[in-house]
Amino acid sequence: MAVNPETPPPHADELSEMAIEELDAACGLRWNEMKAITPWGDAYEGMAPSGRTVEIERRYLWAHEPAGAVIVEVEVRDPAQRTGAEARAVITPPE
Repeated sequence: MAVNPETPPPHADELSEMAIEELDAACGLRWNEMKAITPWGDAYEGMAPSGRTVEIERRYLWAHEPAGAVIVEVEVRDPAQRTGAEARAVITPPE
């Protein structure tokens, strides 16, 4: 995870904060919904709290371990600053 040291507080780590928020939303799907779209990914443009334009990418991938799990990855990038942050979670099937 990279943070641009030129970004003044309170948004110095806003890309990391955004990645975690986006990951929470990405993991909010029910298991059947998540399983139905895996493997899948999407990228779109968004606005950071500081007002800068960022790219947000979500990926749903099958995990090798544990078997049957889904890896959810989110990346938030600022192409102009050439910096970004990632967040990742492994979602296991319900018992």
